Amino acid sequence: MIIDKYLVKHFAPVFLVALSMFVLLIIIIDLFVNLVTYLNYGAPFSQIMMASYYYVPKGVSYSLPISLLFAVAYTLGEFYAKNELTSIIAAGIPFWRVGVSLMVIGVIMSFFSFFFEDRVVIPMLREKNIVTRNIKQLGNTDDSANVVIKTKDGRRIYAVDFYDYQSLTLNGVIIVELDDNRNFLLQMRSQVGAWNGTHWEFSNPVVYKWENDVIRVSKLESMDKYDDDPELFRRSAVDPADLPAKDARDLVEDLKKVGLPYLMALADYYHRYSFSATAFIVIILSLSMAGRFRKNILLMSLLTSLVVSVIYYIIDMLAMMMARLGYVSPIAGAWFPVIFFIFVGAVLIKNSKT
Repeated sequence: MIIDKYLVKHFAPVFLVALSMFVLLIIIIDLFVNLVTYLNYGAPFSQIMMASYYYVPKGVSYSLPISLLFAVAYTLGEFYAKNELTSIIAAGIPFWRVGVSLMVIGVIMSFFSFFFEDRVVIPMLREKNIVTRNIKQLGNTDDSANVVIKTKDGRRIYAVDFYDYQSLTLNGVIIVELDDNRNFLLQMRSQVGAWNGTHWEFSNPVVYKWENDVIRVSKLESMDKYDDDPELFRRSAVDPADLPAKDARDLVEDLKKVGLPYLMALADYYHRYSFSATAFIVIILSLSMAGRFRKNILLMSLLTSLVVSVIYYIIDMLAMMMARLGYVSPIAGAWFPVIFFIFVGAVLIKNSKT
């Protein structure tokens, strides 16, 4: 439709300019926040720029909703100021039909936001953390300290001082095994465990067994049974929000299998999907505010849309807090704000002045 092409033609440049400006602002803020640390550790200019480069995708992720909000408010404000939207509505075209192309963009951006966060933002943030650790002379590995996990339905417990996921090595390993009735069977200690592709191999393992009401020291007969996936150790020590969706789902399954609390991880997993709809919601909210003011149209539409969006973020935060604490189900906590604000936005658009 000609109107759709005309609207998108005016919307796209504003959105791209706004996105570029907001991304640049966020990167500059991150740079200045960390600049003192970089200088204190004598970081070369190349590493500082590399850290900023790896932060660009996160800047895009942060900037996308507010850029869409600004672009929609600005574009429709211009249309109202020039009486173009009034002419379109006077021709018998309802306001909701005018906003269809923008809502389609919102849906596309929501899908883009999810996959961009999952495939680009999280891996690039991991690289930024590696660069930052290298600057601080802490090594360049993405590792985990003080890891405790349960496997085999809770009958095997690992306590690891330090896990290096790049070399797949466990340092300072203690393994406790229980029988089906959760009675103590043995404890194995080793300084280092390395993954050989099929199972863990431990150096100089020492085994303490409970035999005839006495703890006896013996040698480990076989290491083949210690075949627990190395990814278990990395997932267990990382915030679910910092994991790709597949790993976050696997983490929830890991916690369920061993009987550990999993509601928080499950809520974060559902939130990964629901929060990607933010791009669509801010467009709905911005459209619903358009046409409600006769003076200072651009400024008032932008401010009102921004206030409503802030309310959405606050309600989303509170809903997630309740889901993590178990007051509401994880799926309800993640999706209620999305469904509620889409409904409110749709009602406001339907009843908007024409």
